[in-house]
Amino acid sequence: MSTTTHSMNLTATTHRAVYGIVGGLAGGVVFGLLMAMMDMIGMVAQLVGSSSAAVGWIVHLAISAFIGASFAVLLGSLAKTLVPAALVGMGYGVVWWVLGALLIMPAQLGMPVFELNTTAWQSLMGHLLFGLVLGIVYSVLARREHD
Repeated sequence: MSTTTHSMNLTATTHRAVYGIVGGLAGGVVFGLLMAMMDMIGMVAQLVGSSSAAVGWIVHLAISAFIGASFAVLLGSLAKTLVPAALVGMGYGVVWWVLGALLIMPAQLGMPVFELNTTAWQSLMGHLLFGLVLGIVYSVLARREHD
């Protein structure tokens, strides 16, 4: 691979990751507002040993940015147009609901894992909304680059 081709691939990947981060942050704000209304942001802060809502927001948005970047790198090629991007984003939201809300977070906090209760179903709705916003924002930004 030539240096120019490698640089172009690296630049394209970097752009996709940035679009994913922006999409993840947008989805994170929307989901975070829902979590704040349900007094759940403090639980996110507990992941790092805090109970502060500000710390909860920082942790939540950092996780959201990471998930957005990973979406872009892993699935960005499937999310070039709006409808597929929204659906792929929602699917990715479900994956992170299972990994994050049902497994990692409860395990980290000493709670039962894979417990399907009212809070878990509300969390699924939040993760679907997160994925929807992530997919749409990613698609709009990626499409603007090619227009």
